[in-house]
Amino acid sequence: MVSVGVDVGSISAKAVVMGVGGVLAADVMLTGYNSRGAGRQVYERVLAATDLRPEQVDRIVATGYGRNSIDFAHKAVTEITCHAAGAYYLDAAVRTIIDIGGQDSKVIALDAKGKVRDFAMNDKCAAGTGRFLEVMARALELDLDAFGDLSLAAERAAPISSMCTVFAESEVISLIAKGEERANIIAGIHAAIAARVAAMAKRVGLRPTVMMTGGVARNAGVVKALAAKLEIPLVVSEQAQVTGALGAAILAAGLG
Repeated sequence: MVSVGVDVGSISAKAVVMGVGGVLAADVMLTGYNSRGAGRQVYERVLAATDLRPEQVDRIVATGYGRNSIDFAHKAVTEITCHAAGAYYLDAAVRTIIDIGGQDSKVIALDAKGKVRDFAMNDKCAAGTGRFLEVMARALELDLDAFGDLSLAAERAAPISSMCTVFAESEVISLIAKGEERANIIAGIHAAIAARVAAMAKRVGLRPTVMMTGGVARNAGVVKALAAKLEIPLVVSEQAQVTGALGAAILAAGLG
């Protein structure tokens, strides 16, 4: 059986193809302004990587904020359920998932069978999300990909008191004007994100093993700050960014 998971997020669209032998291919691209078009394009790209034709795909599940725009999917499933399925597939010992995506952050508690037991979600503002980091990177005139590694060289974390994107950006600009080192400012931004996510984790109840998923998991500085705040190591898979799409493909296989 061949199944595909398509995860259309606010910043990136992801797709994973699964077959009898496991994951056959995965792909990631920017969503842009057209979530429907991005979903279709990433699906076509991931099929091209496997030389599969659309008629050879048995089931497709869509997830992410743009999931309802994917009209070629057989079913749409929430990203919470898909991240749970994907994380559990990657490591059956996982009991807590921290997913920081483009426009929201989530802490998900799993039971021993990988089912969602409880969750907390921040989707009311951009605080602590990938979009928040994008704004901060622009304020510091840095490429987002270099953002995380630079913070690892910080001597200390500069204080960032606000998690409102607008006010935090003003704080960053003020720190720049005072001559604060960029690495210290970034470390402060990461510490503020870690504090916010840790508060959500406490509401859900943190149990090891803890896995971090989502695009922000590629940011080593956020991972380090969060692990320090939680006082627990975080598992970060090489497939962290596509965990939602992976879970969708797994659930699609179950529909067969």
